[in-house]
Amino acid sequence: MPFSSRTLLAIAASFCVALILTPLVRAFARRFGFIAVPKSDRWHKKPTSMLGGAAIWLSVVITVVAFSLQSTYGKWILLASTFLFLVGLVDDLIHIKPYQKLIGQILGSAYVVYYGLSLPWTGSMLLNMALAIFWLVSITNAINLLDNMDGLAAGISIIAAGFLALSFVNTGQFTEAGIMLVFAAALLGFLVYNSNPASIFMGDCGSMFIGFFLASSALINVSGGRSRSFLPVLAVPILVLFIPIFDTTFVTVLRKLSGRAASQGGRDHTSHRLVALGMSERRAVFMLYGFAALSGLLAILVQRERLDVSLAAIAGFTIVLTLIGVYLAGVKVYDMTEEELAMLKDKPLYAFLVDVSYKRRIFEVLLDVVLIILSYWAAYAINFPPSSPAWQLFIRTLPVLVFMKMSVFLVMGVYRGLWRYTSMSDLMVFAKAVALSSAASLLIILFAFRFEGFSRKVFAVDLVLMFLFLAGSRLAFRVFRQLLPAVSKQNGRRVLIYGAGDGGELLLRELRNNRELSLAPIGFLDDDPAKNGKVIHGLRVFGGNGDLGTVCSQHDVDEVVISSMKMTEERIQEVIRCCSEKQITVKRMRITMEDLTEQ
Repeated sequence: MPFSSRTLLAIAASFCVALILTPLVRAFARRFGFIAVPKSDRWHKKPTSMLGGAAIWLSVVITVVAFSLQSTYGKWILLASTFLFLVGLVDDLIHIKPYQKLIGQILGSAYVVYYGLSLPWTGSMLLNMALAIFWLVSITNAINLLDNMDGLAAGISIIAAGFLALSFVNTGQFTEAGIMLVFAAALLGFLVYNSNPASIFMGDCGSMFIGFFLASSALINVSGGRSRSFLPVLAVPILVLFIPIFDTTFVTVLRKLSGRAASQGGRDHTSHRLVALGMSERRAVFMLYGFAALSGLLAILVQRERLDVSLAAIAGFTIVLTLIGVYLAGVKVYDMTEEELAMLKDKPLYAFLVDVSYKRRIFEVLLDVVLIILSYWAAYAINFPPSSPAWQLFIRTLPVLVFMKMSVFLVMGVYRGLWRYTSMSDLMVFAKAVALSSAASLLIILFAFRFEGFSRKVFAVDLVLMFLFLAGSRLAFRVFRQLLPAVSKQNGRRVLIYGAGDGGELLLRELRNNRELSLAPIGFLDDDPAKNGKVIHGLRVFGGNGDLGTVCSQHDVDEVVISSMKMTEERIQEVIRCCSEKQITVKRMRITMEDLTEQ
């Protein structure tokens, strides 16, 4: 057993101390007016107690001192983190300047670097020290920015601390693992009061303490651990803290491109955009917890698996998050007046953003290059062990496959479609392009290498995987739209579509794609008894013929939209009379074509 009973008792004590101290700090904050007041650029909607970070800091310090938990770097990290806690506390109390906080972060970083912590990513000690300071400052601010929704920063930090502890166990650093679990237990005790709806916030004193402690501990892992290769040293700290890094990078880039200051507050974080898509706050937070857990598992995988498997897993995870980032970047989070929009268009960065939004083909091309490499590698990994000489053929022929497949994809029109409208006809184009590119690659390999030593199974598996990767990446936005509903049922007017035919299906897609309408379709109604109980795109078809009033009452319908052009005028009048009694708006979809040549 890697942990003694004393260590386990310390973990339990840390949780209990935080559980007791947090409500005491909350009462203190309320008594002396340390309250976070709702603002236009903040997410919370009611006054909430601050200084929750004091409970976290006290819990960790009390437990570490009481149980004499000591490690090579532990004392220096705790002292520097305490200094950052004090810097954050001063900011919570009197609101110091951003550059003053930055100076404090640099001072704390220089302190732990002086005592031997660094990022051994290069052969230069001086450069490694500079990278370590940059890392410490960046992660500290990343956690600070991540603290934008109830329970988000605390929960993500618990997950990161847990996986750092596992990473320490893998490298035989059991004392450090125990300290990380004590830290995670203190955060868990605080999270009881910080989860939605939160009654206390951690404040800058908490986020700066937590961020610096996590970033410094990650340096212990790579500086003092016994890694088998360079990749764990490079990737593990990044992967364990990938979600705060992703969110900070995402927000910074989008704010810069849209002409906003990266340091200003706002409701444009990853979590806010998920809520804007229709998710509840709790569900959005748990979704980010899930991604944090996946990146943590990936960090453990990198420590245990061989280089090519680790690189493939990292590439796949990065592709998924990149696609989600591109999708979320299109979510509207700010309402601008025409004057504000005109002023913004004059800024070069905004012009660059608009230009990029219409030229995303570069992203598609780069993505496909990665997908081709992943597909071909996976085909070899499935058919050959790592020690097989067949891998030499993989290296020699990979450039050939990339060249041939990208050429065929271009000629076959893979890059002409829009992802959000990917349909069966597009999938047929993808299938033809993949089949033709695979055949062309086989012909080149046959003439150049005479197919000596090659396996037909590899190319068969590569063909199937390439189609799945290509189609999956293009269908990603449609999948996201299903998983992340475009309009919240709480905010949008609830719409019942009358007519479950082609017109109704067309209307449903328009309502879901056009967020500006703020309409949330809840189902269909149709007079055809054969359609009763059927499901169209996840929405149920209710029976007509007298059931309209009942359905509207049961599902709190605000509007009825008639999609069928075949409905008689008498039936339309019946619908209007039924809805007028319940004060429900009735609309009708019309698709008309106007001949402009006759005007």
